[in-house]
Amino acid sequence: MTHIFVNIATSDLERAKAFYTALGAGINPLFTDDNGACIVWDDNVYFMVLTHEFFATLTDKAPVDPRTHAQVLVALSRDSRDHVDRTIEAGLAAGGIEPTEPTDYGFMYSRSLEDPDGNGVEFIFMVPEAAELGPEAYLAQQAQA
Repeated sequence: MTHIFVNIATSDLERAKAFYTALGAGINPLFTDDNGACIVWDDNVYFMVLTHEFFATLTDKAPVDPRTHAQVLVALSRDSRDHVDRTIEAGLAAGGIEPTEPTDYGFMYSRSLEDPDGNGVEFIFMVPEAAELGPEAYLAQQAQA
């Protein structure tokens, strides 16, 4: 089994914990201390939200400022379009910003969110049949219906 741990930096650990729990994530206290917090999305996907100082110890490269540079954009699926919207609304209420307009391809719907530090996360919903068939085959099937 593969687990995904995405390391992101924060200037305010308590604010970051509050932000991500407002989106519906949990915190694993066994991997949370003054240097960082383990944000639990599900049994396989985690964000390690780390202080800038600790994050810098994990690489020889200069960390980027997520307010001015994008290093990675993480997309997490939701169960429905409404779930995407509810997650974004919770993020906005918790201090995040929505940097772009929603994207709606019919079979896939996505919205982007930046946390208070500028780290980007996208929430998407894809029609299950489109995920199984691929977008072109799904759209062709819909055109014939």
